[in-house]
Amino acid sequence: MNTTKIGWAGLGNMGIPMAENLIKAGYPVTVYNRSKQKEMILTAFGASAANSPASLVHQSDVVIIMVSDDKAIQDIFTGADGLLSTNLSGKIFINMSSVSPGISKEMDQLCKVQNNNYIDAPVSGSVKQAIEGQLVIMVGGDNTIYETVKPILEKLGKLSMLVGATGAGNTAKLAINTLLAFNAQGLAEAIVFARENGVATADLLTLINNSALGNIFMKIKGDAILQDNYKAAFALKHIAKDLRLAKQEGLHTPLADAVFTSFQNAESLLGEEDIISIIKQL
Repeated sequence: MNTTKIGWAGLGNMGIPMAENLIKAGYPVTVYNRSKQKEMILTAFGASAANSPASLVHQSDVVIIMVSDDKAIQDIFTGADGLLSTNLSGKIFINMSSVSPGISKEMDQLCKVQNNNYIDAPVSGSVKQAIEGQLVIMVGGDNTIYETVKPILEKLGKLSMLVGATGAGNTAKLAINTLLAFNAQGLAEAIVFARENGVATADLLTLINNSALGNIFMKIKGDAILQDNYKAAFALKHIAKDLRLAKQEGLHTPLADAVFTSFQNAESLLGEEDIISIIKQL
């Protein structure tokens, strides 16, 4: 059994299977989530539960955070009973949320004031990869801290890589999700064009999947379109948010401008559906 005590804050679609994988690996895991019903999923699996972020820090050596956006990060770190309200030192905080490089740099500085350590470690992959421990993890921060927590990250993903200083992991994540948006809209546009010119979607997808363009994303999202199934594996609202963050960091290229506009326009109606529901907007 691993002796490092892990705290987990944020039990969404990704957080639950990721925390489960750490429990399966033998780590003592304590969880915190605003929805206590979600905590019960993991306490039934062997986790303990904390009644606040501050309590979570008291019970943990390493705290992993997986929440939705910059505001949620600000709240969980600096709010009443937040992670940093304890004034404890020697803790490691791993922020695996898809957030801005700026919020990571801000939280890193606040952690350093208390002699704690912070790394950003967002992931590429969806619920299936989270369940299977096959995520790709991009890390920003100090190399010594990265090497310390690397065995933990290896239980969550097939690859973890330190890509630079604090915030670099978040920047890499925004770059990857920009490419994800390109792929989603590109597939949708190809299908719309083919349909309008008499080519069946199933036939087009067979051709794509047997060509050099074929990949797992095209297969999964193509099947979703065929089945008219837009239940969110990665919600459109999240890619819209990530494109806004990328814009704030200076993203300005022609394709990026196009997908930014498409996903912002689609968010109000399709935000809770999967990213590939962008085909409805087109």
